Amino acid sequence: MSAPDLATVLAKAKGDGRKILIPYVVAGMSDDWIAVIHAAFASGADAVEVGLPFSDPIIDGEVIQQASMLALERGTTAPGVLAELAREDFAGPLVVMTYFNVIAHLGIERFCGLAAQAGVTGAIVADLSLEEVDDWAKSADESGIATVLLVAPSTPESRTWRIAERSRGFVYAVARMGVTGVRAELGEQLTEVVEKIKKTTDLPVCVGIGVSSAEQAKAVAAVADGVIVGSALVQRLLDGEGVQGAATFIASLRAAI
Repeated sequence: MSAPDLATVLAKAKGDGRKILIPYVVAGMSDDWIAVIHAAFASGADAVEVGLPFSDPIIDGEVIQQASMLALERGTTAPGVLAELAREDFAGPLVVMTYFNVIAHLGIERFCGLAAQAGVTGAIVADLSLEEVDDWAKSADESGIATVLLVAPSTPESRTWRIAERSRGFVYAVARMGVTGVRAELGEQLTEVVEKIKKTTDLPVCVGIGVSSAEQAKAVAAVADGVIVGSALVQRLLDGEGVQGAATFIASLRAAI
């Protein structure tokens, strides 16, 4: 399996002035989840975030929790997901989103090896703090996997500098405090957190947590380098809209930004 490199693709997009679009898909939630990834790239995604289902997802809201439980009930496992990805060729880079329990269960080096074989070139480990990231990040670096770190509205500026320095590929700007989920509005913290990160790094700054519509994506793209959309897409898949529904929604996001 092969897929383009995350850091290379996103750096070029930023350099070209192209706004970055990263949809999120829960692995194993349906028989057609791989087809959804291919459709996302065909509809204008620059990268796809692949969520590895976990029984206690602390940053994920109700929609993604529901999809993750569905995936687990279907027998989805991290090794199984990575094996499926390894059989495919994707048009853009893949970022896995997971929790450290999933990695620790396999062992850091084995997880990185399987992910690299699957063509994964980015990872978000949501519950791994800056102080605890070194062992994981060293192995990830050696495996060609960019460790993407998160900055929240509450993150002090001094800590933001350290997070940005350790982050690879892009910096994930959390649009608002709270778990993932569809939001009617994003709030005033969005611009502040993006500006705070942009002072510290030349990496692309991509905003997630709560971006739910084409209109919101357009507003985010006005201040950030990219947009991450998860729950709004996963909800459509839970509602049975399937590959075509996902493609139509992602194309609307691409057009908006």
